Amino acid sequence: MKRRGAFIALLVAALVGASATPAGAAAPSYRYQFLTPGGQPKLTETVPVNVVFVGYEPAQAGAAAFKGELAKKYEPVVRSRLSYGVTEKLGITYKYDYRLKYADTAYENKFFKQLGKLAKPAPLTQYQTAYNAQAGKTRTITENNLIDAPSVEKWLAFNPPSGVDTRRNTVFFINWYGRSDFKFHVYSKTGEPDPDTGYDFGANRDSRKMIAWGGTTADDEETGLGATRRVWFHDLSAGPESWTANYDVTNADVDGDGEADYRMPPIWEYAANGFRSPAALAGDLGKLTRYVAMNLLMTTSPLYPVELPTAEPPRSINIDSNTYEGWPGVDASAQYTKPDLVVKELSELRWRNRVDYDNQDFNFDAKNRACYDGFAVTGEACYPESGLPADANLFLYNKENLARTKDDGNKVDYELPVFNYVLPPDVDPPLLGFADDDWETGTQSYVFNFLSQSIVESGYGLTTTTIHEVGHHLGMSHPHDGYDSETGVGYGPSGEFFYAWAGDENNSMMSYIDVNWDFSQFDRDNSDRFLTAAYWEGANRLAATIPAGKARGDLAAADALLGLAKLAFAKHDYRAAYALSETAYYKVYSAAKKSGVDPSSAARTMAAEAKSERAKPDVKSPHEFIDTLDPQGPRAQP
Repeated sequence: MKRRGAFIALLVAALVGASATPAGAAAPSYRYQFLTPGGQPKLTETVPVNVVFVGYEPAQAGAAAFKGELAKKYEPVVRSRLSYGVTEKLGITYKYDYRLKYADTAYENKFFKQLGKLAKPAPLTQYQTAYNAQAGKTRTITENNLIDAPSVEKWLAFNPPSGVDTRRNTVFFINWYGRSDFKFHVYSKTGEPDPDTGYDFGANRDSRKMIAWGGTTADDEETGLGATRRVWFHDLSAGPESWTANYDVTNADVDGDGEADYRMPPIWEYAANGFRSPAALAGDLGKLTRYVAMNLLMTTSPLYPVELPTAEPPRSINIDSNTYEGWPGVDASAQYTKPDLVVKELSELRWRNRVDYDNQDFNFDAKNRACYDGFAVTGEACYPESGLPADANLFLYNKENLARTKDDGNKVDYELPVFNYVLPPDVDPPLLGFADDDWETGTQSYVFNFLSQSIVESGYGLTTTTIHEVGHHLGMSHPHDGYDSETGVGYGPSGEFFYAWAGDENNSMMSYIDVNWDFSQFDRDNSDRFLTAAYWEGANRLAATIPAGKARGDLAAADALLGLAKLAFAKHDYRAAYALSETAYYKVYSAAKKSGVDPSSAARTMAAEAKSERAKPDVKSPHEFIDTLDPQGPRAQP
């Protein structure tokens, strides 16, 4: 990383020197190749997607049926705008280059021998037992083994079949079933308990025994790969499991919402007398590739715009925590928050920003409590004159009282507003937190976290919820809900997309599975791509305010830098692309100042114009991405 940073600095210096106009010389005419004043970036990436079938034969998982489910390309959009009837593209187009590989016998023997070594005998999970109790099952599970998921990911990452480069996005579909050395098994991830409560979900809950895993970074503190790889594996011969409810081969509607739930059963249920026809297997693996691996993990869309609601892109971000202490005798902000961990994890995502954290405690006053009760219990709006529903109560209360929370003055560029509701022991909040929008345009506003005795007893403090919700505010989506750009459909894990829960089985802070507290390699890649586009678009917009013929040297340098960013992006070097795009923005910023344009004023004007162009709908779907502790959801299961 240091070498790359030094290279970029030298390159920028060379470009600036080459494009500067000597004093007294006539400014050259310059036709931009990449800078488009007032326009969007045009970033393209041909994304290699390795799909490796291990234990599946072509006759079982045919290439034609598999490819028939796949998308050819993807264009990310800002998902929060969709609730307001606006499809806001980022200026990025991914074109997929699928590379299918059926592992040969020698490779399969080697891999499954390794699985056998890693397998440790264990009792049946309660979900395997529940599977056995069903009359419609095709097999009875007689034994179980635990296999460490990170160990399998690491082995696959550094021992792929010949011709497979796991530095590029790689999906491994695994089927051990049918071999003489097969063992019933589930995957586990343990040793990373909640930092505030010490509760290890991976060790203590059968619902966290998995059939998929991946996305670990090179430098993950617990299970780092040591080098950057991009691997996700999925094993239908594991389980059955709770998370995707594939243990249930009896009920069509497993979440009770009145709609049949499509899910991928254990591999042995793809049988003439099983849950699903064998002919559906290839298509199901194709669905997992498109609607989980690609749309939700590897090339996803941001939940919120990554350009934060500031006049200029912030160099420094303060996590401005404000805690309403309502649990008598408990100092929750001190007992259930680890500020250093919050800063560390968020700094790894927004690595070019300086991130810090502070907290203020406030009394949980009567007005705030009434607004909370209306939001969570009674459905009564506490600001009826606003015309907004009770779902907006917390937003409106904190907007009205925002001035008292601002405590950093001019020390940081952006105070990111976080409000922690610590509730009395007799209150059982139905949710952990959410990152709200502005109730007008889909721009992010405030983060809300919740804590009570019941939440602590469930294993959660405030630290991990803060990281997760601020992750949303910074643009990160869940790995179980997203957007399919070819169909224009947004979806979550229910009905025909119920199997999207499989996306949570990866090393992402944005998951609900609670066995790790890090941003995944996929999160980092997507954030860097989004920020590349955001800075490029910011440069374009600011360039449009500069009078013709002014500051040509700086603008020419910015144009050249954007060309290098485009090249780095196409070569999958997302960090370099982001750094180059950001540097290009600041060259345009310098050009604006030299031309007598106030960049901050211009940015505010452009933001106001963009906001006015977004139609406010009559009805907004409230809190579509709220993070609940739904008793029927996978997160609450034992």
